[in-house]
Amino acid sequence: MPLADIKPLDTRALFRPVSAELVVLLRALTPDDWERPTIAGTWIVRDVVAHLVDVTLRRLSFHRDGMKPPPPANPIIEERDFVAFINRLNAQWVTTARRFSPRVLTELFDGASTDLADWFETLPLEGPALFGVSWAGEQASQSWFDIGREFTELWHHQQQIRVAVGAPPLPDSRYLRAVIDIAVRGLPHAFRDVTAEPGQTLLLDVVGPAGGQWTLVREAHKWTIHAGTPAVATTRITLGDEATWKLLFNALTDAEAAAAIQIEGRPELATPLVRARSVIV
Repeated sequence: MPLADIKPLDTRALFRPVSAELVVLLRALTPDDWERPTIAGTWIVRDVVAHLVDVTLRRLSFHRDGMKPPPPANPIIEERDFVAFINRLNAQWVTTARRFSPRVLTELFDGASTDLADWFETLPLEGPALFGVSWAGEQASQSWFDIGREFTELWHHQQQIRVAVGAPPLPDSRYLRAVIDIAVRGLPHAFRDVTAEPGQTLLLDVVGPAGGQWTLVREAHKWTIHAGTPAVATTRITLGDEATWKLLFNALTDAEAAAAIQIEGRPELATPLVRARSVIV
């Protein structure tokens, strides 16, 4: 497919079925399952569930209910200040939620996620978002991108739980395809310090049921991303859809990422992909 403008993606209707699948999974977990380690750093399964409860309740409070978020204790001057602020918020809730039983966490997520699906299904795709998508380098984003970012949060944390407890992935590949389609839009920001001649291209070829092709094009002073494949790719990167989400959501070591990626052309253009992350880290 020749290069084309990458289109906004509507993920509003995906929250309800994906959240429902997670509730079914949580209700089937054993007590030991809730204590299993995950690929989310030091968090065990119950911590990941607690985090999903937290971000869902935050979204409802700040977005649906119009509550002003509490200001950070320290001023946010640069990106690392924002990352530290978000990490503190996440850690505070996870620590508090260790007082809650698995049943309470499941019921909290069940109710809050239903309310969030109701809310997102009413929102327009156009217009300014509540929050800019920081991992794409945006201080202000469009509504569809903010909603899509929230969907990637729901999906990839559920997948972390599934991996931890040995549950199969969600069978519908359109969910992972949507996650990848949203996540790759952060690549121009990840490649912002990579210099190349105008017109040079980097093709990301994701193979598998949720796969697709996206191309970074170097313009005079920035990279842009497009759907499809160029006539000639300066560099071509091929990897599987499963490896793609793990790479972009911080679930691979650098060594694992390097082993998962096949590179043709200029290898130095592929280096930033190992560092690209579609989450705040």
